[in-house]
Amino acid sequence: MKHDVLIVGGGVSGTALLYTLSKYTDVKNIGLIEKYSDFGLVNSASTMNSQTLHFGDIETNYTFEKAKKVKRMADMVMKYLETEKFRDCKCNYFIKVPKMVLAVGKEQVDTLRERYKTFSQLFPNLRMIGKEEIGKIEPRVLEGRDPNQELLALVTEDGYTVDFGRLSHCFVDHAKELNPDISFHLNTKVLKIVKQGDSFKLFTNKGEFEANAVVIAAGSHSLKIAKSLGYGKNFSILSMSGSFYTGPKVLNGKVYTMQVAKLPFAAIHGDPEVHDENVTRFGPTAKPILLLERYNNSTFFEYWKTFGVGIKPIISILNITFDRVIFNYLLKNVIYDLPSIGKRAFLKEIKKIVPNIKLEEINFAKGIGGTRPQIINNTTKKLEMGEAKIVGENIIFNITPSPGASTCLGNAFEDTLKLMDFLGNKYKFDKDQFEKDLVL
Repeated sequence: MKHDVLIVGGGVSGTALLYTLSKYTDVKNIGLIEKYSDFGLVNSASTMNSQTLHFGDIETNYTFEKAKKVKRMADMVMKYLETEKFRDCKCNYFIKVPKMVLAVGKEQVDTLRERYKTFSQLFPNLRMIGKEEIGKIEPRVLEGRDPNQELLALVTEDGYTVDFGRLSHCFVDHAKELNPDISFHLNTKVLKIVKQGDSFKLFTNKGEFEANAVVIAAGSHSLKIAKSLGYGKNFSILSMSGSFYTGPKVLNGKVYTMQVAKLPFAAIHGDPEVHDENVTRFGPTAKPILLLERYNNSTFFEYWKTFGVGIKPIISILNITFDRVIFNYLLKNVIYDLPSIGKRAFLKEIKKIVPNIKLEEINFAKGIGGTRPQIINNTTKKLEMGEAKIVGENIIFNITPSPGASTCLGNAFEDTLKLMDFLGNKYKFDKDQFEKDLVL
């Protein structure tokens, strides 16, 4: 059977596109291929990411322009969540809590105060608060802290902790209701894609598929597939694994620390578990691993195919790791995952948020933490910040490092526009209805 559109990848990005096509276009002949037995089992799973809906208000490494773009897309997910929780209890898989970014010491306080002048225009619900109000919202942030230490925070009530794996299921359920003709192919691994004239042939362990247009939404694997078709040759993947520590409920909401501007990795933060608010999760750590998927050793050789063999990727990785800020960061994070010594080392980071937390209160969260595909540009020999998307001839490759889950509907909107063009504008995309439903 020949599909108009085939989506490869059943995580939150692929299923958001499936939902968008099903609700806002008249394309009916759609297929979704997922190599695992269910949707949202890899980086969309609640155990594999930070569970945070990122807007750019408390992520202090975001520029104003990036925050503006991320906010627009994250607002779409927020509106979907808030709308669907009333329509269908199955979609009630998030919690809403206060969130803040905490500045400690004069230098950070001055930086955050200046940032607020600009970012308050974009985020009208964001408030700047001092030590007294910080203590009322998050008592444990003040307990045991040096009373002479300068503190400032930006706070908002709009803190969303989301199970993006369950969100993937919700997108699929709603897509099925809207278009019963969608074909789903689970436990189906794409082995090879070949361009044949105006269409594509996909060879899998379950047979062959054909499509006029293809979207690869398979995380790190997207770049491997792109390279097999001649795209993205100048890119490599730096796989970063993130781990977490957990403790009792010591925070009422999300508390972020200030981000080092040069680093694309998330600053240490604490927030409640999406399915158990009595557990606080601290992290993430970040260390490089030679796998495309955490806990899946079979992706070792796939990683090297994606990284690329040659002098350019090696020069790039040396250039990146010999940067003093990045090297020190990576070295510290390798230590955090070590038995015994790692827990003691990471406790110092947690104490920046909760000063009087004790060693026996925290534990390494085994089996929690995923893999983030950080793009290396072998032309510039630098890390690429933000999401990565490669657009080819009638094919799109979404590699989506953070905040990919937060921007899944915005990316789906952009991909749908491209797909309409790929399909010769034979189909209609109701952009006005999309914006009416999902854009604030």
